[in-house]
Amino acid sequence: MIRVTEQESTYNDIDKMSVLEILKGINDEDKTVPYAVEKVIPQIEKLASAVAERMINGGRLFYIGAGTSGRLGVVDASECPPTFGVPFDWVVGIIAGGDTAIRRAVENAEDDDQQAWIDLQEFKIDANDCLIGLAASGTTPYVIGGLNTARKNGILTGCIVCNEGGPIAAESDFPVEVVVGPEFLTGSTRMKSGTAQKLVLNMLSTTVMIKLGRVKGNKMVDMQLTNHKLVDRGTQMVMDELNIDYEHAADLLIRYGSVRKAVESTHK
Repeated sequence: MIRVTEQESTYNDIDKMSVLEILKGINDEDKTVPYAVEKVIPQIEKLASAVAERMINGGRLFYIGAGTSGRLGVVDASECPPTFGVPFDWVVGIIAGGDTAIRRAVENAEDDDQQAWIDLQEFKIDANDCLIGLAASGTTPYVIGGLNTARKNGILTGCIVCNEGGPIAAESDFPVEVVVGPEFLTGSTRMKSGTAQKLVLNMLSTTVMIKLGRVKGNKMVDMQLTNHKLVDRGTQMVMDELNIDYEHAADLLIRYGSVRKAVESTHK
């Protein structure tokens, strides 16, 4: 396969550019990413619909990846509980090399095609669940092996990659292939490719959580009230929904622990 992500940058002598020229070049490339994502919305729709259906029926969502891709999966998974008030085991991000690799690269971790399935066993993944492989290249052995074994065990598979026609897409029931082209810095897939994956992950998890009933209107009614900013935001939501003053709204929110429960308490 031709890996567009590894093709040479269209910018020459970037080491001789001024700071302004470098910044403008990176920004010009970044501007192309949302358009690449837009082209694959039909692919994202199929994946999001399938994941939502599984999760409505009690399944979980797992991400596996290495390097930047793995870190992005961990970030998306870790943001679901505070944003949507879901249990921590509903969306799980696993990175090759374990949690150590979130901060420091673990040598050769992505080259083991057996380890992902071993890592997934810790969570007792089963045929009710979904597994999404994240890899800009579309060829990471850790991800290929995990998806391959998952499919053999009846688990729904998907991927978010930045090359077309790779082995990871071939192992996915619902592949998402966002081709963003060569990077500004040749081969540095933490840039446009990483941005594309982050955008798709935002779209996927937010859409799924909406379909799971974790949003009311346009509000995060189940968000965790973990700091003063979020308590104030929740209070404003209760005020708007019930048309009451700030003090009364804050009292209801603290008493019931969430915007949803605070609002529902007045409807009993």
